[in-house]
Amino acid sequence: MKVLKFGGTSIGSAERIQNVVRLINNGEQKIVIFSALSGTTNVLVEISDYLYKKNPDGANEIINQLERAYQNHVQQLYASDEFRKKANTILYEYFESIRSYTKDLFTLFEERVILAQGELISSSLIQLYLEEQNIDSALIPALDFMRTDKNSEPDPVYIRDKLNKLIDNQKSDIYVTQGYICRNAYGEIDNLERGGSDYSASLIGAAIQAEEIQIWTDIDGMQNNDPRYVDKTSPVRNLLFEEAAELAYFGAKILHPTCILPAKLNRIPVRLLNTMQPDAPGTLISDRMDKGSIKAVAAKDNITTIKIKSGRMLLAYGFLRKVFEIFENYQTSIDMIATSEVGVSITIDNQKHLQEIMDDLKKYGTVTIDPDMTIICVVGDLEWENLGFEAKIINALKDIPVRMISYGGSNYNVSLLVKSSDKKKALQALSDNLFTN
Repeated sequence: MKVLKFGGTSIGSAERIQNVVRLINNGEQKIVIFSALSGTTNVLVEISDYLYKKNPDGANEIINQLERAYQNHVQQLYASDEFRKKANTILYEYFESIRSYTKDLFTLFEERVILAQGELISSSLIQLYLEEQNIDSALIPALDFMRTDKNSEPDPVYIRDKLNKLIDNQKSDIYVTQGYICRNAYGEIDNLERGGSDYSASLIGAAIQAEEIQIWTDIDGMQNNDPRYVDKTSPVRNLLFEEAAELAYFGAKILHPTCILPAKLNRIPVRLLNTMQPDAPGTLISDRMDKGSIKAVAAKDNITTIKIKSGRMLLAYGFLRKVFEIFENYQTSIDMIATSEVGVSITIDNQKHLQEIMDDLKKYGTVTIDPDMTIICVVGDLEWENLGFEAKIINALKDIPVRMISYGGSNYNVSLLVKSSDKKKALQALSDNLFTN
């Protein structure tokens, strides 16, 4: 059995939903995960914002606009008045549920419930369309099997047991469910946050030991560089799990880094495909390594560099521990680190507690920061015994000032820190030297 996940743009119109249904109706048994229709989650966030500000009239105006947009989808999607009526009944129930939260106290709990409605609506409407087309399918609600534990981490044993029982009880060719949403350890409606629907697909794939996990978007697989800044990018056809995770973490938008782990641990291939070009091969992520090749480049923005310079660091043990404890105290993760006898430079992408972190670091040395930096990540088979790769990467940036370099922490990644103003030039230079030539 395969697991297929379709993002919001893949089902953003009635025509696209119809195309997706034709695509999944091929006689193979599968679980299909649907995100909210394109733009819906942003609107639900806006509704929640009005309710936090105690403006129910503003919220109701946005709710009415969203409902009318969905009613328009219904008119275009279904062929018969019978199913249009059923679909409008579904919409009425969901939107009345959303409106009910405009009348009472609004908290984070109510917001999570409202944000869950996008996936619930899209999956219900698509399941109804499958019924109209006489396609053998069943709706298995994610809230009946997707759960996190008290640490807000997915509970794989619970997910596996509940999901397999649901599948056994409803024999169908196609099982429709939602991504992103779940219940927490207390039974409340919650969400998976990191990776959302991609994470759901990977967790579901692991739970049923799927043959393959497919992530369908509007892009032809993972590109070897960012097409928004670089000319003549091309899809990467094969990636190692570790390579994909590095690219996702350092800025490749098509996939969230969290999504990779459950698939990797269970050795389930993940294929990135394009709904608009379903015959394109896309990108296959697996445990197969392409020896001796550089695969792709990605960039992570909004980086701040913090440098701590101290004579006390020379020949002293315990200095780095004290520094790292400060970042741990403020729950701020570190991306890159470089050390010398008298100093350490660290990069972070979360500036929420920057001032407090600097104040605490000043106990141990002189602290300076470089804001507006970008991490450029080059990914491939970069074991230290592969001669010349690191030189080729650095030579590509010979005309660009590089603040930090990280090499050796992974066999698959060289990271370079540059000014954000040099990002586009750096990405193009790497593309020209590593791929074009």
